[in-house]
Order: sequence, then C-alpha cells, then structure tokens
Amino acid sequence: MTEQHFSAHARARSVRSHLGVDHVDERHDEEFTVVGNHLAQHPDLSLTAIGLATHIQSLPNGALVGIKVLAAKFPEGETRIASALRELEKHGYLSRTKERLPSGRIVTRTISYNKPQRRTAHETPAPRRAPAPDPKEPEHPAPAAPDLLTHRTARTVLAGLRTRDPRLHLAECDVRRLTPAVAAWLERGVAPDDVQRTLSAGLPPEGVRHPAGFLAHRLTVLLPPLFEPFEPGPPTTRPDPLQTCDGCDRAFRAPRPGRCRDCRHPERKAA
Repeated sequence: MTEQHFSAHARARSVRSHLGVDHVDERHDEEFTVVGNHLAQHPDLSLTAIGLATHIQSLPNGALVGIKVLAAKFPEGETRIASALRELEKHGYLSRTKERLPSGRIVTRTISYNKPQRRTAHETPAPRRAPAPDPKEPEHPAPAAPDLLTHRTARTVLAGLRTRDPRLHLAECDVRRLTPAVAAWLERGVAPDDVQRTLSAGLPPEGVRHPAGFLAHRLTVLLPPLFEPFEPGPPTTRPDPLQTCDGCDRAFRAPRPGRCRDCRHPERKAA
C-alpha cells in the first residue's frame, strides 16, 4: 500500500507589530520655535497649558497674551485659558505682574520663560506692585465711558472690514471676541482707518479660510508699541526784532520801530 504523506501548511512568518507613533522629521530653516522636552513632556501640565506655552514662546516680544486676546484666537474659552495660564505660572514658565505707566494706566507685564524658573525653599517671591487679578475678572480695569466709546469704535472697525474686502466678513460672535484686541490698537493712538488698512492689506492670494483667526494673528503680531508723547518744555523767550533808528539809522532791538535809546535821551549821550 502506498504510504500517504500529508503536507502540513507552512507556518506563517511572524511579523512583529509596530505600535505607537512614527516620526517623519524634516529640518526647519525658518519660522520655527525650539521647545524643550521638559515642557512638551511635562508630567503635571495639562495639554492646554503645554500648547499655550508653546504658542506664547513662538510669539515676538510685545505681542498681547491676555486672556481675552487668547480666547479670541482659540476655541478653549476664557475659563480654560485662565486655568492654563495659572498652571504655567505655578510651574515657572510664566510670570505676570501689574505695572503703572507714567500716564497712570495699569497694565499687565508678562514674561515667558523657555526654561522653567524654580524657587528654592529659602527664596521669597519678589513683591508685586499690585496683587494678581482674580481670573474671574477681566485683566483690564472696568471700562469707563471713554473705554466704552473705544470698544464701540473697535466693533465698527471690525464690522466694516467686509467693505474693504468681502473675505474679511465676520460673524457677530467673532466681532465680540476680537473687539478687545482692536481696542488695544485704538488706545495706542492708531486711527480706525489705519487699523482697517493694516488688517486688510496684502491678503494671501489663495484667500482667507478663517477670517477671525487670521485677524487675531495680525492684531497680535502687528500690534504697535506704546507711545508716550513728550511733555512740552517751558516756552522760550525770543529776543525783540532788529529795528532801524528813525534818527540815526542805527540798528537796535525793540518790539516796534522808532528811535534808539541815544536818540530818545540825547542828554545821556552828551553826558
């Protein structure tokens, strides 16, 4: 009898499964920000705080990073952004203090650290010029009548951008979110027409997909510096103009034409 041989199925070759993320790294030669792993992989910071710290570190000096300005750029809202800012302060990536300008206005001075600033047990925090604001309250003082007028003007500036370019049409909620940022421009002496001209100039040829985000970026990056006008000095006294004497044709200084002192008092000249 012929012996039967059953051919066994070949065992499938085991392939080691590769789980997790794969990186495709390309070198950045421009427009990049260096972020340390101590921030990107911080075990105690929330993702919102890590992302917010990365965004703040990518901004130029002088850019506005107040709660309302950041809430106008991102969907997290003022409550989550305020909480993230407190996290960054707690872990040494951010410091916020109040300062009074020579004009008397109180502003928030923010310092961002790309390496966390640690405090030892023996260090005492430097005294602040004013107490830190309650996160539930706005960063700016309660607006008085002039500030309300500034905010109304800012709303008009934003709503009127669509007349300069239809691609900058904004919804009502976007106008409310961006109004504080435009008001900051107006408070720095920029005319409303100049704000509109700057925001609508040089739009990308491919169009603007998100007008609110595009404008929020320009309002932050192109914010002009604070301008404190020089106080006028004491008025200078100009000398009297030169006059020609009606008596001797000699030049002399006097507020009005006439005779020089010698011609007016010949007895003094003779003496």
